[in-house]
Amino acid sequence: MAVYTKLSEDQLKEFFSKYDLGKLLNYKEIKEGIENTNYFIETEKGKFILTLYERRVEERDLPFFISLMRNLYDKSFPSPEPIINKNGNYISEISKKKAAVISFLDGHAKKILNPNDCYEVGINTAKLHSITKDLSNKRENKLSINSWRSLYNKVKKNCSKIHPDLPEVIEKNLDVIEKNWPKNIPSGVIHADLFPDNIFFQGKKLSGIIDYYFSCNDFYAFEVAICLNALCFEGKNENLSFNVTKAKKFIDGYSSIRKLTEEEKKSLKILCQGAAIRFLLTRVFDYLNLIEGAIVKIKDPVEYLKRLEFHDSVKNYHDYFF
Repeated sequence: MAVYTKLSEDQLKEFFSKYDLGKLLNYKEIKEGIENTNYFIETEKGKFILTLYERRVEERDLPFFISLMRNLYDKSFPSPEPIINKNGNYISEISKKKAAVISFLDGHAKKILNPNDCYEVGINTAKLHSITKDLSNKRENKLSINSWRSLYNKVKKNCSKIHPDLPEVIEKNLDVIEKNWPKNIPSGVIHADLFPDNIFFQGKKLSGIIDYYFSCNDFYAFEVAICLNALCFEGKNENLSFNVTKAKKFIDGYSSIRKLTEEEKKSLKILCQGAAIRFLLTRVFDYLNLIEGAIVKIKDPVEYLKRLEFHDSVKNYHDYFF
């Protein structure tokens, strides 16, 4: 989440007059994240999140995101509920941007998850995959392996300014990933951005999963690989280490709902390398293309060098969770 578009109180009051949510009582910019503009909103009817779609989000993808959240919420998954306006639409417009209102989820994100938290995330990741397997709407992963080479070409000239080893590391890993990427393993709708800041807890219980704006159709095991990268490394950026206990707890939770096939397990090393490269490249791009005047916290790309170093050392999937 981030703030690219500044809104006045009058703009917000006019916008929320289109919803049956009562008077606007309070609002606040949400500065975390990098993709869209987000505001915390409080009205007479409760607490909500207003999202203005920016940057990578294409208008034609919005029905997919809304349908996914609606489907998950209706199946009692801990997802926000999309809120319909007085005209019967989920998508509105403010400040010449497409926008949506979703319910506010109680709980808070943890910077570092413990092994039991990872178990909870594993369960809910598999539930998401199970609930959405019959969803008719589909969305191509715009940040899949097919996009990584062209994304790298956009930052190739300047990425060494971030770290001198970046060009060599990226090119080496892209060559290996493109050569060995799996083709026929189980796929469906994935969240594709399950980082700690998108996962809420109340006490020991997972209370919410938010930010579905990278969701798409891709390999289920690619989601697992994203989670291993996002949740199971710890320490300072220049000295990250992989926590096998967290990874095993995540897999145990996931497997209690959906078991990975042997082919998925065999593909895990290359999928983990791919997940690391995907987030390394988008972070490098965002670092080098910061929008002037935006209130946004850019995430450090360099921490992914240590992740790639670990994945390169892995012999097989047993090294991840056994």
